[in-house]
Amino acid sequence: MSWLSVIIAGMLTYLTRTTMVTLINRNILSDKIKQVLSYVPAAVFPAIIFPAVFFNDYGNLVEFSDPKIYGAIVAIVVGYLSRNIIATIFLGLLSYWLLIFVF
Repeated sequence: MSWLSVIIAGMLTYLTRTTMVTLINRNILSDKIKQVLSYVPAAVFPAIIFPAVFFNDYGNLVEFSDPKIYGAIVAIVVGYLSRNIIATIFLGLLSYWLLIFVF
């Protein structure tokens, strides 16, 4: 019974979030609104990533020696230099995992 609840909740969440994307007519949006909406991912992404990198499980700031900080620095540098999302994610995670499991 609990799995059925999880599946139904997931389907409802998916449908409510995709409804606006799939049903909206893009021709009715003005150029100004399209320009403003183009900044949404760049504004939301740091708000999601910042707590995961800089706070631990207890809500305290992590120390500078935390491997997450170094992985984020590598990801920022790679992203800035390469402008490639896949390379940024891959090398950021690789550096983080190397620091955790090798060193």
